[in-house]
Amino acid sequence: MKAAIPLLFAAALAGCAAMDPGTPAVAPLDAARLGLRDGAIAWPSGRWWTRYGDSQLNLLVEQALAGNPSMDAARARLNMADAAVRGAQAVRLPRADASSSITRERFSANYIYPPPYGGSMLTEADLRLNLGLDLDLWGRNRARYAAALSERDAAQADVHMARNALAGAVAQSYYKLQGALAQQAVLEDMVRQQQNVLDITRERVRAGLDTQIEAKQADSSLSSTRVQLSQAAANARLLRHQISALLGEGPERGARIGPVTLEGMPPDVPATLPLELLARRPDVIAARERAQAAAGRVSAAKAEFFPNVNLTAFVGVMSLGLGSLLDGASKTYGVGPAVSLPIFHGGALNAQLDARRAERDLAIADYNQTLLAAVREVADSAASIQALAQQADDQAESLRAIASAYQIAVDRYRSGLGNFIQVLLAQNEVQKQAMLDADLRARAYALDAQLATALGGGYLNPSNN
Repeated sequence: MKAAIPLLFAAALAGCAAMDPGTPAVAPLDAARLGLRDGAIAWPSGRWWTRYGDSQLNLLVEQALAGNPSMDAARARLNMADAAVRGAQAVRLPRADASSSITRERFSANYIYPPPYGGSMLTEADLRLNLGLDLDLWGRNRARYAAALSERDAAQADVHMARNALAGAVAQSYYKLQGALAQQAVLEDMVRQQQNVLDITRERVRAGLDTQIEAKQADSSLSSTRVQLSQAAANARLLRHQISALLGEGPERGARIGPVTLEGMPPDVPATLPLELLARRPDVIAARERAQAAAGRVSAAKAEFFPNVNLTAFVGVMSLGLGSLLDGASKTYGVGPAVSLPIFHGGALNAQLDARRAERDLAIADYNQTLLAAVREVADSAASIQALAQQADDQAESLRAIASAYQIAVDRYRSGLGNFIQVLLAQNEVQKQAMLDADLRARAYALDAQLATALGGGYLNPSNN
């Protein structure tokens, strides 16, 4: 047998199917080309939403992470990938199977069985242990195992990606709701102020200082603000429903979310796009791991063109008649190689290889697209926060000025020194600036949550630790 093995290998290599060279693989994007550079920035922590110091938000995020179906789906996909890893690992290990058979049989008298067996009814018994090992000389099983590991790593990153996206969605929806509630409070305050102006106008009409024209204008302004208040309340209800859905609960859960005071602005944003983003974005990592898994399947497909060599062995007992089954003379055993040669498969192997190559190219293209989207999201979030900071400073000063002007206009109008047009103009501007102030504060927090999500939400690729 030792002399036969080299001859088997030589014959196997000579008889292998011809492999098409294929086209060059798609190239992954170069990080430097996208402007990613090394640099220290304030990366978000794993529970980045706690930095806002809002216990209500913390509870909402934790409930969402525990109850949203997207997290259950991501964990199920991880379990599937882990099972695939165990299956790929099992193929690389020796196999052992026990088998037995007991057959009551009449042996033909006109066949190979000599008397007294021929023409007799006898029991044929067989009990054996079969052993097998795939030598994996060309790395097919190793490539499949490596691909399965990469798919599992991608599934692990998917779990963090789902967690990151869900936390970001809850935080951003929460601050949009807070903005809507703040605008609702502004409008409620404006309704009270406009009701006060309407009362003053009616007193002036009774005193002959104004006409019904001013009274109708004041009444119209009040009615318009009440319409805006109703619209703001409806918007807040929709945002409450959105948060309830993210938590995996009914609409009544969102109704229990109360307003909070938003103060300050987000911390400093990155001045440059960080290179470490490649290890902090779970979706980028998942896409990269899937590209590596696809490359592993290409290697496994190439190995199919070479001979497959298995070692098989068995040991057991065989006998005619149960009484002698366990006798020493009934033992049987054997060992030897089993070789399969892919010579002509009608192009099936090359078709399979081309499909794996196409899957690899598609995975690399998906990685490139994911990386581009990640870079854009970070850049957009940083730019939006930087622009918002200056807007907030200018708007705060404008609100202070117009609020003072409005109060002066109302006082002058009450004392008969001013006219209603001045009050109305100042009133409209106060409402606009107050609404803008509430919107800017909520947007500042929502954009900060968006940036934390874009930076990976505190995720760090375990393979880089």
